Amino acid sequence: MEGKFMNAEKPTSIKKQASANCAFKWETVKWSLVEDKVSKLQSRIAKAAQSGKNYLVKKLQYLLSKSYYGRLLAVKRVISNKGKKTAGVDGEIWSTSASRYRAVLRLGIKSYRSKPLKRTYIKKKNGKDRPLGIPTMYDRARQALHMLTLDPVAEVVLDNNSFGFRKYRSTHDACAYLFKCLGRKDSAKWVLEGDIKGCFDNINHEWLLDNIPMHKRTLEQFLKSGYVYSKRLYQNEAGTPQGGIISPTLANLTLNGMAQRLRELYWRSHTGRIHQKFNKHRLNITIYADDFVITANNRQVLEDVKAIITAFLRERGLELSQEKTVITNINQGFNFLGWNFRKYNGKLIIKPSKESVNSIKNKVHEIVKTSMGMAQEVLIERLNPVIRGWCNYHNKVCSKETFQKVDQYIFYQIWRWAKRRHSNKSQGWIKDRYFQKIGSRDWIFKTENSKLYFASSTPIKRHVLIKMSANPYWVKYDDYYAKRVTCRPCS
Repeated sequence: MEGKFMNAEKPTSIKKQASANCAFKWETVKWSLVEDKVSKLQSRIAKAAQSGKNYLVKKLQYLLSKSYYGRLLAVKRVISNKGKKTAGVDGEIWSTSASRYRAVLRLGIKSYRSKPLKRTYIKKKNGKDRPLGIPTMYDRARQALHMLTLDPVAEVVLDNNSFGFRKYRSTHDACAYLFKCLGRKDSAKWVLEGDIKGCFDNINHEWLLDNIPMHKRTLEQFLKSGYVYSKRLYQNEAGTPQGGIISPTLANLTLNGMAQRLRELYWRSHTGRIHQKFNKHRLNITIYADDFVITANNRQVLEDVKAIITAFLRERGLELSQEKTVITNINQGFNFLGWNFRKYNGKLIIKPSKESVNSIKNKVHEIVKTSMGMAQEVLIERLNPVIRGWCNYHNKVCSKETFQKVDQYIFYQIWRWAKRRHSNKSQGWIKDRYFQKIGSRDWIFKTENSKLYFASSTPIKRHVLIKMSANPYWVKYDDYYAKRVTCRPCS
């Protein structure tokens, strides 16, 4: 009996010991060393891609995809994303250190077959539903791992005018580049606002398999995994999953070449040389994800460009959205990435768009409405991150007047909140309870431990455009990006 009892307990104890060992190994990882090792290999991949050594690129990509350090970094990215608590069709979530380290070991297995995506729908601004495919945690880690091998090659081949989903690049760089293209008195007067209809959902799989520089069988698994909706399995014949980590880079590579094709047609001299100084039509393009803006000094030029872009996209299974793709004059203005670009008496002014202002107002209204029974300090804690985040996004453009109007709206909402809580009290009593005076500024919504953030107190700091040719995987630019990251608020 004693022997049987010991044998029955042994597997459980071994399992607990193995789990404890995995947890210990995850907790003792030196992430600075891991990132350094991966960065060095990525730098070698970028250097080989720049030299046109495709065989060496494939060899180094294979080494990185099997690297222990690469697997660690891939799992870390998955558990650091916003969707770390959202499971795929298998219901698995890596919430413990042991499960995370076991995932690192599983990524070392050569054979790989992806599981179907979990299909869900989210609301778009226009009220329509946008399909979202959620891979399993393991499939996300696989994508993150191969993303480490693909991104250095992408940074070499992608056009400098593309700013979306790229390392160290942001919407503010796209804004600064547009200011450069439109800010002068002799700049282009006409703008083509381009929007691709269902970009992620319609990219041609055959084109991706023929042109994306990564392991073909793995890419095919990512693309052909299918999706589950209402307990039924469907096959996807086109597109990349919007919830996939690697999808934005695949979309960038799909749209790559658009700018170069326009340069070949409109930047060419009579001797055949291509250079910006021969750009007599003031034609420039700015791309962010599936949205782009093309400038020119003539409306007819943009009509011709629209036809060229349509043919370019058709090769990749894509098409322009007819309702969102329009040609406008810079004096009428246009919206891009949450900002309004418009010239007033020949001067370009960039400010938050009406849609963006309405979005922060709606968020504030919803927070105040759902905080009616909560304490003042709780309301402040809920409002401050929303106000700060919105202001930090718009503090690189002409936003001071807009910030003041937002403050007025927030005060109106808070005053209504306070009056509704104490409908039988006087305005003076309500003011003394919830508002204080600090220095020369009165009506500050404040408690003993917290204070509501004023949007108008956000300083305006102009954004410095990134060096267009500075590849983040080249060692010679390490100091440049180190300084840029350190000075992020003013860069």
